[in-house]
Amino acid sequence: MSQVLSSSYLIDLANEFGTPLYVYHAEKIKEQYEKLQTAFQNCNARFFFACKALSNINVLKYVQSIGASLDCVSIYEVKLGLKAGFTPERILYTPNSVDFAEIEEAKNAGVHINIDNISMLEKFGTRYGNSYPICIRFNPHIMGGGNYKISTGHIDSKFGISIHQLRHIERIIQSTNLLVRGIHMHTGSDIKDVNVFLQGLEVLFDLAKHFPQLDFIDLGSGFKVPYQDGDTETDVTLLGERVAEAFHAFEQETGKRIEVWFEPGKYLVSECGYFIVRANVIKQTTATVFVGVNSGFNHLIRPMFYESYHRIANLSNLHGSERIYTVVGNICETDTFAWDRKLTEVREGDYLVFYNAGAYGFEMSSNYNSRLKPAEVLVKDGQALLIRKREVFEDLLKNQIEVL
Repeated sequence: MSQVLSSSYLIDLANEFGTPLYVYHAEKIKEQYEKLQTAFQNCNARFFFACKALSNINVLKYVQSIGASLDCVSIYEVKLGLKAGFTPERILYTPNSVDFAEIEEAKNAGVHINIDNISMLEKFGTRYGNSYPICIRFNPHIMGGGNYKISTGHIDSKFGISIHQLRHIERIIQSTNLLVRGIHMHTGSDIKDVNVFLQGLEVLFDLAKHFPQLDFIDLGSGFKVPYQDGDTETDVTLLGERVAEAFHAFEQETGKRIEVWFEPGKYLVSECGYFIVRANVIKQTTATVFVGVNSGFNHLIRPMFYESYHRIANLSNLHGSERIYTVVGNICETDTFAWDRKLTEVREGDYLVFYNAGAYGFEMSSNYNSRLKPAEVLVKDGQALLIRKREVFEDLLKNQIEVL
């Protein structure tokens, strides 16, 4: 049974905690995690939650409690993970363009380290030799993902070391005695075609022959979830079957049984999230009818940044007549959530909900226009728990220093 919060319950939460409001359903996260475990049950698989998608400490604690590991892209995410109860062995740190001091801090914390450029690889090998194992992130030169901005494995991407630089990597390993335990790739997000993963896996299997002390191959993630009716999602069951077959063949060929790692972020938390707003104004122009809500891209930037689609419903008038609206925010910019969207008739004061708001919603929010960030609520075991207070005016000044 898919975990879904009812419209009436969401209205109750809006009345209790105010709007704008982010709501996360814990049991939906667990449902998604268990789908992955079932899909890859014939693999020696581990799943690391990409916490850049949603890093509230309570969400991290819950993810830890259901058995997942943690994927981090900054030393501060590593620190959050440790504070949330993840052991260092369950944390993978994959930075990009960071100072070497941050990598050293991660090493001192004892977490898995994934290095994605030649310079840092050489520095790490020179400093630590084979005393601390690392993973290498490769750029497989594969275009994958639903949007160029979220494609990370193509030839112009800043991420990873090109597969064509293998000889350079080998020279560093030979000269510094570097210990490589894993190899990694991540081609992008919103990948519908399982063959993108399998193509990348072929590349990594070819590379694996050059790393005799390998313990794991990391395929990143990018599993797509449905955002609208008729959306295609990643067939994780099929992918699990194909990956299991590929790793079995690799084991037969090499005699090595290694782990496969994945880093699902959006897949675990996107569908758990609901973003509730209130209609401030209904504004009819010569061209359209606008619904102006009490939020903006300062709270949910994905539609403006990625041109992403979020299903929207009028919680206050579920069975009204449909009309066509353009839903906009209250930021002093072009700030459009949805153009020409069919909604049941919206009246000023109605509550609207954006679905699939758990990933990269609050996480990418800001105080632009000196607007306050919203509250966050976690629904677990039928109980609504406030996990982040709504900001107040004083929060805008918290770290400012008045010198004039």
